[in-house]
Amino acid sequence: MARFDDGKAPDAMRTIGEVSAAFGIKPHVLRYWEQQFPLLQPLKRSGGRRLYRPEDIALVQRIDRLVNQQGYTLKGANKALTHRGKEAEVSPVESQTFDESVGADASAPEVLAKLRSIRERLSSALSD
Repeated sequence: MARFDDGKAPDAMRTIGEVSAAFGIKPHVLRYWEQQFPLLQPLKRSGGRRLYRPEDIALVQRIDRLVNQQGYTLKGANKALTHRGKEAEVSPVESQTFDESVGADASAPEVLAKLRSIRERLSSALSD
């Protein structure tokens, strides 16, 4: 979960500015994500002021991890989030670091073979 050093309770609602600052994501990107991810629906008060609940903040964190850290496209991240709700929270592949799954001293052909294997598993998982 993101760290908020504002003195509010951990389960307090946060403004878009607070969420933006906590994750280092510009507010316009968060608003765009609301359009692209139907699961992300912060409360809107008068004048369109957004208030993010703890579950919204957790979802922003998952989207950020998928898109900005793991390299998913928005469409791919959306699929992963909607499928993840039906399956286990973290798959064994996701819980491994790159060095653990491939080997810190792996050669380029070994890395390519491992990446092809991962791509095949992801492709079959999404087609289920």
